Amino acid sequence: MDETRTPSQADTNAVPPTSPDELSQVQSQRDEYLDQLQRSRADFANYQKRSRSQADADRQYAIGSLANDLLDGFDNLERATEALRASAAPGIGEGLELVHKQLLATLAKHGVSPISALGQPFDPNQHEAIVQQPDAHHPEGTVVAEFGKGYRLHDRVLRPTKVAVSILPPNP
Repeated sequence: MDETRTPSQADTNAVPPTSPDELSQVQSQRDEYLDQLQRSRADFANYQKRSRSQADADRQYAIGSLANDLLDGFDNLERATEALRASAAPGIGEGLELVHKQLLATLAKHGVSPISALGQPFDPNQHEAIVQQPDAHHPEGTVVAEFGKGYRLHDRVLRPTKVAVSILPPNP
């Protein structure tokens, strides 16, 4: 005779509770187990959502360190283009300008975009104030000059724009 029984066989052969107290206790235990099961399922579903969300964010911002490293070279290319434009080498300057535009388009394709600052109100989350400059033509706290271009990756700032901020000129 086979003594191994499946759980369903054991349940059918179990003696049902006889008193109302035993029945109440078994129902209470059942409800507790059901509650634990539902909480575990909800916790697992939340874990899966958080994991997916974190993985998506990691993928979206994975290019950040590479883009940040490329920005210094990108700035130097921009300076070289400006220097050649000032000299008498228009062909080379135009070629460098095309390369500059192509690199800017490639960065934009991956979510990297320049931060516009000139004429905007100073925003410490996007701008780094290098100097305060007296200016009667702009309201106080307005960016009046850019010393270094800033960039963002999607909604995060990779590098703030280095700026001069207007202040009211001293009274004579």
